[in-house]
Amino acid sequence: MARYIGPKVRISRRFSEPVMGENKALQKKNYAPGQHGKGKKRKLSEYATQLAEKQKAKYIYGVLERQFAGIFDKASRKKGVTGEVLLQMLEARLDNTVYRLGIAPTRRAARQLVVHKHITVNGEVVNIPSYTLRAGDQIGVREKSKSLESITSSLSIQGAKKYNWLEWDGSEMVGKIITLPPRQDIPENINEQLIVELYSK
Repeated sequence: MARYIGPKVRISRRFSEPVMGENKALQKKNYAPGQHGKGKKRKLSEYATQLAEKQKAKYIYGVLERQFAGIFDKASRKKGVTGEVLLQMLEARLDNTVYRLGIAPTRRAARQLVVHKHITVNGEVVNIPSYTLRAGDQIGVREKSKSLESITSSLSIQGAKKYNWLEWDGSEMVGKIITLPPRQDIPENINEQLIVELYSK
């Protein structure tokens, strides 16, 4: 199962924002990684800016190149604004929704919970992180896994995150997708229009 397993802070430093999650190193070394990181920043070309935006989206959601291109292809064929539909499809991935509900502290941890069969969708165990959820789907923690320390500590520390498009029942440990999120409810700092322009070339 393909995923990025390289250095996380290096990626965050490249984009000067916590792309792979919060980290103290980003505050200490708030400049690009590598030998010339502190050097004068060059002005990026239009293509480089678009490419950087696509790479940032890929790292945020933990998706590799072919998968991302496939998601964009599906988004471009659907009705609506392509960039917004693309982000909705990324948000509707099972691993991302588990993270958004607060069951896991990071998307990486959420992915692991899904792969290890701790998560159910509409009562059935699903172990595919890229599984696409629809409005009305119920995402729960498997009965055997409800006492798992990583899940209980994540929920106690951050609680169920409040998003308008998600519902969470703490006693049953079940969440529900009410609707696909509109752009204003997606907190990620991504300029999706640049990604659309890149793929339109």
